Amino acid sequence: MESIEMTTMSLKRAISSEELVGDDGIKRQKLSENSPLEEPLKNVQEPDQMLDIQYKKAIDTDVADEVPVAIVEDEDNEEDVLELESEDGEPESFADMMKHGLSEIDVGITKFVSTHEGFSGILKERYSDFVVHEIGKDGKISYLTDLSVPADNEDPSEEIYSVLSADDKKRLEELQMLKNKEANVEIEVIDDTKEKRTIIHQAVKGLFPGLETKTEDREGKKYIIAYHAAGKKALSNPRKHSWPKSRGSFCHFVLYKENKDTMEAINVLSKYLRVKPNIFSYMGTKDKRAITVQEIAVLRITAQRLAHLNKCLMNFKLGNFSYQKAPLKLGELQGNHFTVVLRNITGTDEQVKQAMTSLRDIGFINYYGMQRFGTTAVPTYQVGRAILQNNWNEMIDLILKPRPGAEKNYLVQCREEWAKTKDPDAALKKLPVKRCVEGQLLRGLSMYGLKNIVSAFGIIPRNNRLMYIHSYQSYVWNNMVSKRIDEYGLKVVPGDLVLKGATAIPVEEGDIDSYSINDVVMPLPGFDVIYPKHKIAAAYEEMLAADNLDIKNMRHRIKDYSLAGAYRKIVIRPQDVSWEVVAYDDPKISLVKTDLDTLDGNPPPSFNKEGKYRALKMEFSLPPSTYATMAIREVLKMDTSIKNQTQLNTVWLR
Repeated sequence: MESIEMTTMSLKRAISSEELVGDDGIKRQKLSENSPLEEPLKNVQEPDQMLDIQYKKAIDTDVADEVPVAIVEDEDNEEDVLELESEDGEPESFADMMKHGLSEIDVGITKFVSTHEGFSGILKERYSDFVVHEIGKDGKISYLTDLSVPADNEDPSEEIYSVLSADDKKRLEELQMLKNKEANVEIEVIDDTKEKRTIIHQAVKGLFPGLETKTEDREGKKYIIAYHAAGKKALSNPRKHSWPKSRGSFCHFVLYKENKDTMEAINVLSKYLRVKPNIFSYMGTKDKRAITVQEIAVLRITAQRLAHLNKCLMNFKLGNFSYQKAPLKLGELQGNHFTVVLRNITGTDEQVKQAMTSLRDIGFINYYGMQRFGTTAVPTYQVGRAILQNNWNEMIDLILKPRPGAEKNYLVQCREEWAKTKDPDAALKKLPVKRCVEGQLLRGLSMYGLKNIVSAFGIIPRNNRLMYIHSYQSYVWNNMVSKRIDEYGLKVVPGDLVLKGATAIPVEEGDIDSYSINDVVMPLPGFDVIYPKHKIAAAYEEMLAADNLDIKNMRHRIKDYSLAGAYRKIVIRPQDVSWEVVAYDDPKISLVKTDLDTLDGNPPPSFNKEGKYRALKMEFSLPPSTYATMAIREVLKMDTSIKNQTQLNTVWLR
């Protein structure tokens, strides 16, 4: 599965709170607001140049199964304060809680490819500092450029959106969603004209897919009767006869969103359209704390209905509508184009030039970023290892056991109940929300019992289950790539692997000059890959053997957990790299002109050459299966783990 992940990190110099204003008008987690984290870099000597690192939760982009699943519930619950007590009863600081987490070295991220000197900057101080445009399967960057609806004689008139009263809409929605026991809804037609009745018929069928209508005379009055055409199936399969045969079944559109992840956005759209979310399709999920632009497809919903949402939704815009015959599929995208602003940078113009030139010309090590491995004291790769070992009891223990570190209070209570009673029903009662992995697993254990863990685990969505074993593969890959670079540097050596089409072949001695380090791939362990023909192959075997796994037998007795393996380039060179250093005074101002700014005719940001702060504005394109975090890591030359930053912060504060 392919993804682009962007762990949200803010790299700040230690300046006054007045200088760090930049709210974006959204509520931030208490965790972020109260936990400044500083890191001194090697090239920084003065206290006023220390770094403040703040982490805010983000969602992996471009793949559904990469979402960290330890907590997948609402972030805005005011009662969930991330605060634990230490042994002496005193609340632990965020730094104390995060000391139990992972550092980069724990997951094999140890090398850089460049030699420039690092510097500091603030990443994502505002979500508008991180703009992502999807690169479609045709290789073109998706932009929102047109909000108009394509002309279509089959579309109902705009009048249908206002012909039904609020009470009518409420009753129809309840009927559509099977939330009442009524067999139908009656709408009295006071205006006895056929034209008026036709508009109401169109409105009911257009706004409430799955409902059918008919006109009846009752006691001298005319009524339009709405009823279910096909029961529950109609919710996800609108009546085919109501869709013109000459038109493609899928409406494709460009979705512009601010501070919403893709699934959250689709849930909102489906709610307002009164349809199931599974009729939407997309090529990849996108970050929450960002402005993102991507293509979405939806089954048998008109462009007119979609465009109507622009009038009632905040932080969304839909446009560039077209009708197509096919939906979109995960992984079809060619990549993503990023516009990233690093605010308040400390690097000189020369340091910035060296860093960005290196990123453009050499690239960065294509590590899997920290978010791939989870944010709690129990890394996801450990769960994946237990699954591959068929050690189901350990898998259950790893997911449900109490652990030190920052977690929501209800999860802490749920884990404590599980540790005390091993009663899934009792532990489940501690969870106000059940859709997190812990809740799903406990529900499975309640249904199937502790002696049928495989079935209990199986009720978790497949992509989320596979995330664990993919995390283990990533853990192995990171470690092996660090070992490969440590052993051979950035030169191609005999036995390295390169791709010919989809097939990996070893490089022969005489062919070394035909390849660069950007051509070399390394395998994720599996039954359908080959390994380098040098000493790194033995390192793979030794690492898996230490984990009681046989590299020659990566097939699992449960087919879902059999690993075929894959190949991944060890160094990625971004495309379309450009950058500029700009000066600004107001931390609140936007430094990027968005698609919406262009549509609204807003001028580009204006910069003051004598501004108090300096920002590095960079643009680059990355292919799928590439973590933008690692590109930023290479530019700034710093450890991106929460654990490392909080520990450095604690030391500095003393």
